[in-house]
Amino acid sequence: MASNEVFERIRARLEAERRELQDDVAAIDAENKAPQDDAGIGNHLADDASDVMNRERNLALRGNAEDLLSQVDAALQRLDAGSYGVCERCGQPINPERLEALPYAIHCITCQSAIERER
Repeated sequence: MASNEVFERIRARLEAERRELQDDVAAIDAENKAPQDDAGIGNHLADDASDVMNRERNLALRGNAEDLLSQVDAALQRLDAGSYGVCERCGQPINPERLEALPYAIHCITCQSAIERER
């Protein structure tokens, strides 16, 4: 198990990522709420299609950011509960290098590979 210093560094990183994701979601929401310049009224069909495409892209980006945000929140909860860094599938410690690369990982690399093969 990692030291308190390592966990505090991971917590700081997760909290920074959480703030960044919250800012991303807020920025996407603000962009989607921005008034459109009379879409559909005298606009070229391609302009309207671009507006729709941008909104759909923003919705996808928002969904991805919200998914990552929930993973970050769950990692912070595991830190608080003392279960951080333990694979939820096999119960073995997750490699510290994996946690360094993906601090909200819930599976060790072996279990994650097996899960992906099963899909």
